[in-house]
Amino acid sequence: MTFANIIIAWLVHFYTALGAVVAFVTVVCIEQQLFQQAFWLMALAVAIDVTDGTLARAAKVKELIPWFDGDRLEDIIDYLNYVLVPSLFLIRADLLPKDDALWLASAPLLASAYGFCQKEAKTSDHFFLGFPSYWNIVAFYLYVMQTPRWINGFLVLIFSALVFVPLKYLYPSRSPVLRGLTIGLGVIWGITVLMIIDQLPQVSTLLVYASLLFPAYYLMISFWLSSPKKHPWATRR
Repeated sequence: MTFANIIIAWLVHFYTALGAVVAFVTVVCIEQQLFQQAFWLMALAVAIDVTDGTLARAAKVKELIPWFDGDRLEDIIDYLNYVLVPSLFLIRADLLPKDDALWLASAPLLASAYGFCQKEAKTSDHFFLGFPSYWNIVAFYLYVMQTPRWINGFLVLIFSALVFVPLKYLYPSRSPVLRGLTIGLGVIWGITVLMIIDQLPQVSTLLVYASLLFPAYYLMISFWLSSPKKHPWATRR
């Protein structure tokens, strides 16, 4: 252990913590109805989230700074960026029925608070247990597809309920199965989403529908792998 190694480990934690700043600036943009900028910041938050774990393992932060809980820090940042920020977006972008917007936008906050506090929110065999609070993606598609508000409200309730259903969902970067395929498709999907954000407010309908192929793949594979009859190893432990 050297002083330089410890500094690098703290820098990795600092990098993760920057996600809180991104969440705050995203809130400011949403309040100013700068929705395209808000989506760019949501994308930046995702980029930080998908890279900080790799950096943490490379820097051996748990070994060098064992008294600091990086997992708790990540959970705080993830709740801000994947739950609080999108819930606010649902209201400010007028995506929910006006008379029910407040309580509908609160449903993800409550459901995901439960989801994040499960001891096996991320299972020992590297899956998410219950819908993994991808509310930023939900908000993105409800916005770009301009679906009717009543459908949006229904979908918010469905995904909120799925937080409590103990199905396993792929953890793309650490999944024990189909990791390479899922990451590869995820990269293509991410590039497509960035292209859509760049086109806002007028987006290509074809591009939007094409981008839905990856979320469809993700859900179908996750539900399939959750079947104990086909995959005994994928059952809840």
